[in-house]
Amino acid sequence: MKNSIENLYQLDGRVPLGKALPFGLQHVLAMFVSNITPIMILASVVGLDSAISAALIQNCMVIAGIGTLVQLFPVWRIGSRLPIVMGISFTFLSLAISIAGAYGMGTLIGAVIVGGLVEGVLGLFVKYWIKLIPHVVSATVVTAIGFSLLPIGANSFAGGLGAPDFGSLNNWIVGSVTLLACLLCQVFAKGFLRSLSVLVGLIVGYILACFMGMVDFSGLSGLAVVSMPRLLPFTPEFNIGAILSVVAVYLVSATETIGDTSALCNGALNRDPETKEMGAAISCDGFVSSVSGLFGCTPITSFSQNVGLAAMSGVVNRFTIGIGALVMIVGGVFPLVGHALTTIPQAVLGGCTIMMFGSILYAGFGMMARTGFSQRNMVIVSLSLSVGLGFTQATEMFKIFPEIVRTVFAENCVAVVFLLAVLLNLLLPKKEE
Repeated sequence: MKNSIENLYQLDGRVPLGKALPFGLQHVLAMFVSNITPIMILASVVGLDSAISAALIQNCMVIAGIGTLVQLFPVWRIGSRLPIVMGISFTFLSLAISIAGAYGMGTLIGAVIVGGLVEGVLGLFVKYWIKLIPHVVSATVVTAIGFSLLPIGANSFAGGLGAPDFGSLNNWIVGSVTLLACLLCQVFAKGFLRSLSVLVGLIVGYILACFMGMVDFSGLSGLAVVSMPRLLPFTPEFNIGAILSVVAVYLVSATETIGDTSALCNGALNRDPETKEMGAAISCDGFVSSVSGLFGCTPITSFSQNVGLAAMSGVVNRFTIGIGALVMIVGGVFPLVGHALTTIPQAVLGGCTIMMFGSILYAGFGMMARTGFSQRNMVIVSLSLSVGLGFTQATEMFKIFPEIVRTVFAENCVAVVFLLAVLLNLLLPKKEE
């Protein structure tokens, strides 16, 4: 296939590098802060020294780039060959803090490595259990993912949860201008510029934030020009309790990957995912997470915000998104690149992501429409979403359960929605009255 800008909207084919770079960079900027934040929080809570923390931030950028490249360009049956962007998962954060605090980082890393192998093997044998997840379950999970992301976008819009200036006038101004720039570009721009609406909004918001004194460049001084990723910063240790706990959360991560793969195929490729694609995506999720453990990082997973970006922009070209993955790896090897991206204010990212997250909801609604609005489907969808979204807003409800149950379900609406949707699908009669 010839080198053409039109290939941006095709899965395969080459795009001129000058055109591919901004679209790939757009995907990196959409997920960059979310990728490094779990590691930053873990390092802070556990009390790791600054040198180790900096090395882990570098490593998580490199591993996100590697995971994305494997999804785009599979190794054997590992990787879906779909435009899925990978990054460090928030799903494991609370459990990771608990294990690292009680047993040390070595025990956490050992559990991450073993659990990733378990999920990877499950992906290889997906055809034996995927029938448990019909279209109505996938549609419900995708919708839950969309709903679960909305508070994340809103908190970023307001300046980032826990920020001293949370909800300040400056954050409202920057977030609103960023969102307006994205919207105007999406509605009025022509050709490929419309597909860059998120990047345009981010640039406009960043420039405005600079003029308003909201960008801190102090962290850019004194950085090394090149710093190679550090392998095995912790010696893995294996604790059966920690391993079983992490494996349970890996199953939740697999359901999120199934939902993201379904949302991507339905929202950006206008088709349902194939069984082998979902299995390959899960295998990549698991096996690359084990590699992530070797770099001292927590597991990676598919990033829903990038699924929303692909659905909104229509850009699904593997070569283009692969350029973005290379940018992530470069950011890990050249610390100045990575630290420069960390200067983007949360309000700018929030303004960019609000509409992207809504597009995931839209994809979920479209999937529901294709499954049909039968009485049976209505019960599965409505009850799963009501319980999953409602109960996880009242986390104290789960205090009577063991810690492992609280860790997996109390604040993870996607896990609750998935489990309930699967159970209802198995238990409700197939034939309607």
